[in-house]
Amino acid sequence: MADHPTTPDGRYFVVRGRLWRTSNPDLGEAERERLVKELMRLRNRIGQAMREENRVTENEARRRLHQVKVALGERGPPWWRDGTPDYNRHKVRNTPYRKWYESLVGSTD
Repeated sequence: MADHPTTPDGRYFVVRGRLWRTSNPDLGEAERERLVKELMRLRNRIGQAMREENRVTENEARRRLHQVKVALGERGPPWWRDGTPDYNRHKVRNTPYRKWYESLVGSTD
């Protein structure tokens, strides 16, 4: 994610003006690596199933992909525990990160 800015608190990275939750930094490196490999394998499987128009395989791979993203902390309950709201998938301009992001790229409107 070096090419996408990460919020100062490390909770999100920004792609095209939208916040995406980062992986849980408390995951062990081996576990994170295992999950990321599984994520990539499942993305390939989804693409193959779509090309083959195999909806059963595609749906199963998408279900499993969601589970892996939850395990990584990118979906599901936030991995932080301080009660701060989750802004995953929100436009930066509609969140408390707006001023930080504008300082990087200019106006977000």
